Amino acid sequence: MIKVKDTARDKIRELLAAEGKSTDSFIRVGVKGGGCSGLMYNLEFDSEMLDDDKLIEDNDVKVVVDKKSVLYLAGTELDFSGGLNGKGFTFINPNASRTCGCGESFSI
Repeated sequence: MIKVKDTARDKIRELLAAEGKSTDSFIRVGVKGGGCSGLMYNLEFDSEMLDDDKLIEDNDVKVVVDKKSVLYLAGTELDFSGGLNGKGFTFINPNASRTCGCGESFSI
């Protein structure tokens, strides 16, 4: 479903520790309308599962995706780029037919 690259895993662990999140915490990934290409990625820490959530564990990271977003995110890789451009978390989504220049929104 969603693959978590080593760089993203390391940054997620670092952020969880820095924010004092419990071991029950996970990354919630979703898709919502907006952005210059029509759909935007949403990424946040959470610790409560909802009825329509799907739990995925990859590379020792718990990722939760809501039922609506699963189709948009199938096969996506979560990465982290900490280079000079300061891009942050990036989504490599094989379902996206078009992305914006900043990589935060896409269309299918």
